[in-house]
Amino acid sequence: MTPLLLDINGPEFALLLVLAVILFGPERLPDLARKAARLINYLRTTANSAQQQLTQQLGPEFENLDFRDLNPRSFIQKNLLDNSVIADVKAEIAGVGETLGESRESVHASIEGAKDVSPGGPADAMAAATPAHTPYDAEAT
Repeated sequence: MTPLLLDINGPEFALLLVLAVILFGPERLPDLARKAARLINYLRTTANSAQQQLTQQLGPEFENLDFRDLNPRSFIQKNLLDNSVIADVKAEIAGVGETLGESRESVHASIEGAKDVSPGGPADAMAAATPAHTPYDAEAT
């Protein structure tokens, strides 16, 4: 399946056709359409011959070279998204997420354990050293 030129759907094509009739008139439109078709045919022929010439000059090592793979989007889809690289990265990220979750739970447990310490312990010392409301100093800025 070949992609449509500029990805134009039905209503957009009809609008372009109406605009072309208005701008160029119905008597000049068939001639312009023939010229446009010749231009597209010429460009396709030139591109195909350049592709064949490049393939011949590169030699037999690049016989199976597909020029669509040179498009960065196609290259990434073919070489990264279709392989198991993404699955490996997702598995690693999941492992890191689990480790972070366990660490967070242990930190919460130690904080809760520090709160349960008897009066005068390290938790009370930290609470006493930290003021409930930080004073505002207008001249500090």
